[in-house]
Amino acid sequence: MTAPNVITMGDPAGVGAEVTVKALAAGTSDLRTATTVIGDRDTMQRAATVCGVDLPIIAPDGTGDGIRVDHVPVEGLPGRFGVLDPACGEAAFRFIQHAVSLSLDGKVGCIVTAPINKEALNAAGHHYDGHTGMLAHLTGAKSSWMLLTSERLTVIHVSTHLSLRNAIDRATTERVLDTIQIGNEHLKRMGLERPRIAVAGINPHCGEGGLFGTEDDEEIRPAVEAARARGIEVEGPIPADTVYHRAYQGAFDLVVAQYHDQGHIPIKLIAFDSAVNVSLGLPIDRCSVDHGTAFDIAGTGKANHVNMVSAIGYASAMVAAKRT
Repeated sequence: MTAPNVITMGDPAGVGAEVTVKALAAGTSDLRTATTVIGDRDTMQRAATVCGVDLPIIAPDGTGDGIRVDHVPVEGLPGRFGVLDPACGEAAFRFIQHAVSLSLDGKVGCIVTAPINKEALNAAGHHYDGHTGMLAHLTGAKSSWMLLTSERLTVIHVSTHLSLRNAIDRATTERVLDTIQIGNEHLKRMGLERPRIAVAGINPHCGEGGLFGTEDDEEIRPAVEAARARGIEVEGPIPADTVYHRAYQGAFDLVVAQYHDQGHIPIKLIAFDSAVNVSLGLPIDRCSVDHGTAFDIAGTGKANHVNMVSAIGYASAMVAAKRT
């Protein structure tokens, strides 16, 4: 199978199949020809039915217009939406594993992932904190980063799925510097000649000269200075309660967030339905919707597919902007 992009269906009991069929149905026939879904054929057919999509589910090498599905068989799937099931976690893992294998073989331009359920994934024996850690393991990457991008705000995280206590320990000069550099490289790849980067502080008011903590002066500021010495246009640390507003108003192209919620909250406030999750630091390209499996509405046809449309569009842009 050869395709510029593949979409992994995500947890079979979640809304991944629904947002995928809706997004592909809303696109052109050329988009559908150039895109293959890796997942479960029966689940995709049920999703098409509940969403009122009358395009046929066809094989990756099938002829005519339709939604191409590379079927990965998994025993024991519940056959219904909205349930937490280890078999669904196993299926989500196998879909991603297959996509990574194709990508490492050079057969895929970009992987777009629909949402997985971390509890189901772990119940199936795959102990990852989410897509990014799983992809790093499957590709042998030493480090990985999560970048969230929207029309007016883009954020890259020093750490993501860690407790706040551990996230503070993660914000070392080395890791912050690496985060600045990987974000700068990605934005240059995507067409910005000289990205303007802001680094958020980790403490209130960046520690206020040590009154509220010393991490900003001891760990973050040296990383900013080192990045600037390497020719990167970067400022910081800047208090987190102002830096996102400045970026939203156009002062910066990228904000380096020190931990999960510091970066996720502003993005989800302004672009809940359209933000795209991008994995950096991997030998493959991957982006994703920025929402979960939504078991409460799965199978109703109500799931909003705008986020998946954005992810597919960003994947195409990444394929067009060749990896350097």
